[in-house]
Amino acid sequence: MDPKDTKSDDPSRTWLLRLYVAGQTPKSVAAFTNLKRICETHLKGLYQIEVIDLLVQPQLAKGDQIIAVPTLVRQLPPPVKKIIGDLAKEERVLIGLDLKSAVSIR
Repeated sequence: MDPKDTKSDDPSRTWLLRLYVAGQTPKSVAAFTNLKRICETHLKGLYQIEVIDLLVQPQLAKGDQIIAVPTLVRQLPPPVKKIIGDLAKEERVLIGLDLKSAVSIR
């Protein structure tokens, strides 16, 4: 996992996504892989992913009130959104990030 993956030409339109993990567990790796795929499909060129390993920096969990891992936190654009899990269910992730309305999913 690359700790920082910057893919934006216009910082004002950048989606800042933080993925909190606890080591290189299968769930953590799956969450990063799924997030990367979703971002490349729906936010190509407009996102930045920060991977925060809580085994290395446990103090960072408090700021975003992380209670489980992996957890994805959408920092920008506001409002802050959180999704817990390996992000395998793309439709749920899209709704959770406000990239897709729940009404449009059938």
